[in-house]
Amino acid sequence: MSATTYQYVDLPDAAVVTTRALLTARENITDTVAARAMMCIHGGAGFGKTLAVNACLRELEPGEDVRKITFRVRPTARAVRYELFTALDLPGEPPRHPFEFDRLLKTALAERPRTFLVDEAQWLSGEAFEYFRYLWDDPSTELAIIFVGGEGCHSVLRREAMLSSRIFIWQHFTRLTPAEVAEAIPLFHPVWSDADADLIAFADQHAAHGNFRNWARLTGHVRQHAAHGNFRNWARLTGHVRLALARANRPRADTDVLRWAFSRLGTPI
Repeated sequence: MSATTYQYVDLPDAAVVTTRALLTARENITDTVAARAMMCIHGGAGFGKTLAVNACLRELEPGEDVRKITFRVRPTARAVRYELFTALDLPGEPPRHPFEFDRLLKTALAERPRTFLVDEAQWLSGEAFEYFRYLWDDPSTELAIIFVGGEGCHSVLRREAMLSSRIFIWQHFTRLTPAEVAEAIPLFHPVWSDADADLIAFADQHAAHGNFRNWARLTGHVRQHAAHGNFRNWARLTGHVRLALARANRPRADTDVLRWAFSRLGTPI
């Protein structure tokens, strides 16, 4: 499965790799949508959550109505209403009064089964999560909701007892293990397809010295620099390696090429 844009990086020839986490997400999303339930996928930034969810949602039954909603700041219930109004492509002007707005949204959501992908859900407040629960609980709506977010998403959801008790499936994305890196990275991009296993292990070991706290601090600007087993950063690193190979006219990556690429990511070794 090709991906010309691999999570914030325009990287020709990159591929979506079927990892253990992606296979699990595929099964979990399929079951959640079939049950018209809610699930939460959470984990550290850059671990492939959004990419996996988007890939899995594209594989749903033809005609499944999937709407994506993304929040960048902590929204109020009023802001959630307006986002849903836009996501559902409803005609006319949004109602001014909450009661009318709620009735309009419920009517639209009762027309047919729908699936909401709520990305960057770590930005949601308890009030916003509660509003999604309010719509999902209505007997006339046929909603499936997939919350995708960082660790903060999981924490907020757990504090909302009424919503947390309704979550059908929880899935925690973690970084790739060394064994998964060795298996996945050669499939990720042709640059790594014939690289020595030791070279890939060397790259995974030295691509960063950060942890989740560092990822959270850098998320808004640089989306984490080179962390162990992080797909988004493999994409960034691979882009620099491709450039180095072209400039040096070398057929494959070696430690000199990797050192040059690491220096560009702010992690010289």
